[in-house]
Amino acid sequence: MKQTRKLRQRRHRRSRRLMAFAGIATVSLLLTGYTAWRWLKPSVLSADPANSVDGDFFPQAQVGLAAFEAIASLQVPAPNGRPRLYPLPDAEEVWQCEVVVIGGTLGGVAAASHSMSSGAQTCLIEVSPWLGGQISSQGVSAIDESSAMRRGNKFSTSWQRFKDLISQQSIELPPWTGAGTRTVDQLNSCWVGDLCFPPKAGDRASQQLLEQSAQYVEGSRWSTSTAFKGASFDETGRNITAIHAVRRSPLSPDYQPEGQLWSELASWYSWSDDDEFDKVPIRIEPPSGRSFLVIDATDTGELVGWARIPHRQGSESIDMTQEAHAPAIANPDCTQAFTFPFVVAIHDDGGESLKRLQQVESEFNLIEHWREYSLNGTPMFSGRSFFNYRRMVSLSQNDPIYGTPIPGDMTLVNWNPGNDWNWMDPPLILSEDRLLDSGQYLNWMGGISSSALRHGASHALLFGRWLLEEHSQSGFDLSLLDGVDSPMGTQSGLSLAPYIREGRRILGRDAYGESDFMVKATDVRWDFSGGRQFDETAVALTHYDLDMHGCRYRNWQPSFEAAGAPVREHLVRPTAIPLESLIPQDVDNMLVGGKAIAVTHIVNAMTRVHYGEWSIGAAAGSTAGWLVREQNLAIAPADIAPNQQMSELQAHLRAQGLRIHW
Repeated sequence: MKQTRKLRQRRHRRSRRLMAFAGIATVSLLLTGYTAWRWLKPSVLSADPANSVDGDFFPQAQVGLAAFEAIASLQVPAPNGRPRLYPLPDAEEVWQCEVVVIGGTLGGVAAASHSMSSGAQTCLIEVSPWLGGQISSQGVSAIDESSAMRRGNKFSTSWQRFKDLISQQSIELPPWTGAGTRTVDQLNSCWVGDLCFPPKAGDRASQQLLEQSAQYVEGSRWSTSTAFKGASFDETGRNITAIHAVRRSPLSPDYQPEGQLWSELASWYSWSDDDEFDKVPIRIEPPSGRSFLVIDATDTGELVGWARIPHRQGSESIDMTQEAHAPAIANPDCTQAFTFPFVVAIHDDGGESLKRLQQVESEFNLIEHWREYSLNGTPMFSGRSFFNYRRMVSLSQNDPIYGTPIPGDMTLVNWNPGNDWNWMDPPLILSEDRLLDSGQYLNWMGGISSSALRHGASHALLFGRWLLEEHSQSGFDLSLLDGVDSPMGTQSGLSLAPYIREGRRILGRDAYGESDFMVKATDVRWDFSGGRQFDETAVALTHYDLDMHGCRYRNWQPSFEAAGAPVREHLVRPTAIPLESLIPQDVDNMLVGGKAIAVTHIVNAMTRVHYGEWSIGAAAGSTAGWLVREQNLAIAPADIAPNQQMSELQAHLRAQGLRIHW
């Protein structure tokens, strides 16, 4: 009976969506046979959304040429200059918020938490099933911080409180460990930093933090498994009036993500129900008669990419930035490598996980993968070992540098000459041309290449196979944890989403003597002259190595990466993040709350790490909350500095437990 009722409800929703779609479909499309039934069908996709008209509904092979041309014509911008979503189904849920955070990344969680604690009614959406980004769904649950900041305790109290919350999380370990349930602080022992933990703890801590922060203001809400689909703008194109999203709910109570995002991406972003998910279209708008602020906290800059907000991606040339180690020629394809982390345990599973890994296929020759793998002389188990580097479960909690791991211990694998994927065949982040070709301005599908995701996933799993075949030892049998034992929560054992180091980066407005403001290498290097001081408009502080994870092509043609840019942290200044780096061009009610801030490709190598991302998100959320509560949104973010109100904002940031000066 319940199943029958649910089926009727789904059919009713589909019928309503059909009517809405028919209402906005053009006569030319209807005459060419592009009818609503095709939209209602589950997505029929090629391996890469970039190989179809929009990656979901309009594969060219399935419609007539006239229909294809008509659909393509819809990608002409609206009169306000912004893309137009087509089709846009009726919203089944309407949320009203004063601040909207797109992306439940580490920066997004910080932004939403500080927006709420500043008194603003806040909404957050996150496409993956977990909150926390790199500390959870992206699998980098090993906090990597500046040594100088750790020695001097230069972190914000906001960050310290969040780390404490992570440490308190309870973890149920697999039965074969014999360890039962323990807290993170009873398992933590690694040498990459002072806190390593299973990724689920990052999600739970993020959920708890938002619940705590929501006590400051009624009506805030957040949702995982909810994809950004686009936005509506006013007639000027300068103010966002609504955010559109789609939430998916698994039909099966036993659903477990595949951990193969390349094959899940289309379903996660599609408007339409399918065999795995029920879908609910959502519209997020400001309270009646008011405006709101929107924060793009996605790691790839999804709103930035879809709305065609001025930005850069990949490496800039020396002529563009005057950075000493920038390449001679810019390469928009050359974003830093992305990684699918996984977990290896000292556990004899009878060779079962190795058998599964030996079935992994790749479009590239196995030797091409194999020759990329190396421990670079790092011992596997003894001393300052590979295993203890990001050991997230230590049953004995012995010394991470001098101790040897024991059966039941688990390590998170995020290793440069291992599961990093830096090949640009194809690049991960879709350029504007590829977004146009794939129709994603009509129907946003994430703005990334599923082919690149597939190659990166295969490379990671094959690295797991290499570790098990080459580095298991007597008494140290290795297994890759997948399925029900997977700390990543996936069938494959890979993270739900890749760790994305770099995506689209906005161009700031005229500031600090630069018309298209960006923080540059000269601003962050001790050994370079000409650096600018940003203390006057600082909203965050960060510090780390310039840690570049480069790019290359399969055939080794010139990649134009910034090969000479990486340096250790002793050559890097503690860097104030100015408000101007969070404010995009051309949109007045928007901030950036993560990796998409106005920094160059080189500087992103410092700002992208855990504490940098947290601090940027916290600054964006606190600023948005301050504008809502203290200024009643009477001014835009870009007005704060010209109005001589930075001291007021900085006082609010300090009251929020943020650190803006060394």
